[in-house]
Amino acid sequence: MRAGLIGGKTIEEWTNRVPILKKLIDEREAFWLNPDYGENWNVSVTEKELMEASSRLKRFAPYIAKVFPETRVTAGVIESPLLMISRMKRLLEDRFQQKISGEVWLKCDNELPISGSIKARGGIYEVLKHAESLALQNGMLRMEDDYTVINSDKFKKFFSNYSISVGSTGNLGLSIGIIAAKLGFKVTVHMSANAKAWKKDLLKKLGVGVIEYNSDYSQAVAEGRKQAEQDPFCHFIDDENSRDLFLGYAVAALRLQTQLMALGKMIGKDQPLFVYLPCGVGGGPGGITFGLKSLYKENVHCFFAEPVQSPCMLAAMATGLHENVSVQQFGLDNETAADGLAVGRASGFVSRNMKSLLSGIFTINDESLLQLMKDFWQAEKIFIEASAAAGALGPISLFRTGLGLQYLEEHQLHENMKNAVHVIWATGGGMVPERIKAEYLSG
Repeated sequence: MRAGLIGGKTIEEWTNRVPILKKLIDEREAFWLNPDYGENWNVSVTEKELMEASSRLKRFAPYIAKVFPETRVTAGVIESPLLMISRMKRLLEDRFQQKISGEVWLKCDNELPISGSIKARGGIYEVLKHAESLALQNGMLRMEDDYTVINSDKFKKFFSNYSISVGSTGNLGLSIGIIAAKLGFKVTVHMSANAKAWKKDLLKKLGVGVIEYNSDYSQAVAEGRKQAEQDPFCHFIDDENSRDLFLGYAVAALRLQTQLMALGKMIGKDQPLFVYLPCGVGGGPGGITFGLKSLYKENVHCFFAEPVQSPCMLAAMATGLHENVSVQQFGLDNETAADGLAVGRASGFVSRNMKSLLSGIFTINDESLLQLMKDFWQAEKIFIEASAAAGALGPISLFRTGLGLQYLEEHQLHENMKNAVHVIWATGGGMVPERIKAEYLSG
């Protein structure tokens, strides 16, 4: 690439071609509709793989219930509640002077057991799949076995011959560090400069090796990948390219479907589903979007939320450059209070798979993120991290922006919006120490 050019074009050429990039550059909140949404369904993962992932987690459920007592109430299924947040809905409507048609619910992945964030889905799943693969290949396990046998000195000694590493802004490292250490693996987490100190400290207490970088997330991932390639016994969990992470997240769609059905919500043309997902590198929201579109097709509408300083997926998809563009190339510093979303370069694997599935992306500034975090506490007594609050702007953006209303019109949704189910996905916060919570809420 020649100096000053992005994908062969100047910034001026890009902003003329894709006007929303002006708002991106100016760090203004924006709402973008995906022009390729609903075109040719072209996804590199399959529904068969999704069902295999779900089955694998069921095989491991007895083991999970045994080693993590907090999961016994769900028989070893790592799952979170779905809560109606009527008070938060009213607060949003009052604050923004905007009516929201339909019900607003919170998917509380901030309460996921084991690691208190959405990363307990994908991160733990990939470690379990790797552990299963090693045990099966070495004749230590059969798929029909009771997987509680894994909780033994024999298995821990076996897994101690192998290592796992990952690059992370925090929560993915926590989920992988906790489960991998429990199994007996040696674990190294490569962490970016903006990862919270308490997350690094917690990992170190678990005996996890933490390597800190002065640069951002992409550099941590690159260094972790490079080091893992030199060790044949090291499995690198690649947040930018992993199918297994993606599929682990996607299982959440099956769980949400069960919860909605239990509540009598029959998602279809007469009762559309809107889901608002905070987005960092893209694996979590991408996997969930794939899962939901597999189940509900055109009756579910997924939107990603990104900080104005770190809109890497918006840059990737709006330009069509995918992983070959970073927010820094547009003059952004990738520094945000939403540390879990502080990613400068999106996963190309995810952005390509979202090409026909994702309805759109909206951005949110740090001031709004921090206010919404406090609003959740004030209205519902629910604590979530700043990054987890990003999705809460979604229903407001849908109804108050011209493009949001255009989307409803184009997809003939207006007449059924009174029956709509809006799900804000709360992606983390369960492991935040009390003193840090107090700082967040009083700041």
